[in-house]
Amino acid sequence: MARSFKKIPFVSNKLLKKVKLFNRKKVILTWSRASTIVPVMIGNVIAVYNGNKHIPIFVTDGMIGHKFGEFSATRTFKSHKS
Repeated sequence: MARSFKKIPFVSNKLLKKVKLFNRKKVILTWSRASTIVPVMIGNVIAVYNGNKHIPIFVTDGMIGHKFGEFSATRTFKSHKS
């Protein structure tokens, strides 16, 4: 079920402070896969933890409104042998 339009998007306060502080100078590490990508983050490289390692993601216009967890897969796919 989708989040109500009346509510603001969830963004970790810690992550938002880091984005404003570093301002495209460093790779920002985060464990918050549930945070929504907002326009302030465009142009930053944010490394999202997938349970094993941090995966760097370059934030672009098309990613706004999506969650960070969508861009860092947590499981590896082993293909079925034919």
